[in-house]
Amino acid sequence: MNLNRRQFAASLAAFAATPLAARAQELKFDVNKHRDSGQTIPISLSGFTGEVAAALRFDLEVAGCTVVGPESAVVLVHGTNGARLEGFVSDRQKNYLLSKAYNGAGQRQLAHAFADDVILALTQTRGIAQTRVAFKLKAPNNTGEVFVADYDGHGVQPVTADRAIIAAPSWGPGSQWLAYTSYKLGNADIFSHNLTTGERHIVARYGGSNLSPAVAPGGRLVAMVLSKGGKPDLYVADIHGRGLQQLTRSREGASSPCWSPDGQSICYVSSDDGSPQLYRIGANGGAPQRIRTVGVYNATEPDWSPDGKTIAFTTQRGGGFEICTVPAGGGDAQSLVSGQDATWAPNSRTLMFCKRGRGGPLSLSLLDVPTKRVKDVPLNLGNCSQPTWAR
Repeated sequence: MNLNRRQFAASLAAFAATPLAARAQELKFDVNKHRDSGQTIPISLSGFTGEVAAALRFDLEVAGCTVVGPESAVVLVHGTNGARLEGFVSDRQKNYLLSKAYNGAGQRQLAHAFADDVILALTQTRGIAQTRVAFKLKAPNNTGEVFVADYDGHGVQPVTADRAIIAAPSWGPGSQWLAYTSYKLGNADIFSHNLTTGERHIVARYGGSNLSPAVAPGGRLVAMVLSKGGKPDLYVADIHGRGLQQLTRSREGASSPCWSPDGQSICYVSSDDGSPQLYRIGANGGAPQRIRTVGVYNATEPDWSPDGKTIAFTTQRGGGFEICTVPAGGGDAQSLVSGQDATWAPNSRTLMFCKRGRGGPLSLSLLDVPTKRVKDVPLNLGNCSQPTWAR
């Protein structure tokens, strides 16, 4: 850094008196130009070492940045780490947008906190480096368990030890509990699971299959697919399974419900019109409406973005699976990447999805949707699938 302490303090004081959004606009970052055109933001990263340097690079690249040399960077991210982390963000003219110290946690947690602040300072949107995901780990005998982890694959913890077929974890609000289907009792039943206490409750245990729980925003309701009436149809109940209401009576059945972020609608899949397609129905029922996916003729595994604008889904084409998106109201579908079963991050920009290597097990990867850049999640656990992002 070529500023003396007095110049540095004056630079920070001047910017501290200006609202953050105005500061970002005044600096010559050109961040919006890169993001709006689907380009990554060129940043330099210097001064950090070891686990902090690796975590910061991962977090910022997932968020749409590319680490380059300082001569090519639009943004300079620099600092030091030891007992505490000190981080700075400036442009190449040494105009400072962020200066902050972090302590009281492990090195990786400090790096995640700083990375989120970097993204907030540059884009006025919250970062995702401190978020968590849940997923299914499949065993060779076709059983599985639910695990949770930090979004980057670290801090892995088992949730279940049922040694049974298990599927479709879904987060409750506050990231404190999950709903999922387990064959623990010999049938496909839906459970809620408190992650703090380990306490579990049965949400649905009817004759036939009880599948695909999807917790509504706010956590009061759960959508699920039950075959108690003969065909798999969409139902809603409260988190204790009370007040059960049937929403669909489809000829070919329903699957894969997900909620709109306002909790007013549910998107699901049905083959009533031939191939699997997306439909929308009110949380209290009503006439289903087809969500058109122009250019794609089968659509499964939907997930509604937290900002309400976009639905991600899976299509099968050419012998493989692809992740696509479509406006929530329907329209032209956009193919993004080979893979399946995508889940949105809280920022409505990043997707976690499953992909399969040549002859290998399913693994989890992260997609930055505007740039279509993919980074693998380094779990190294085996066959990981059905991710769900805590929001």
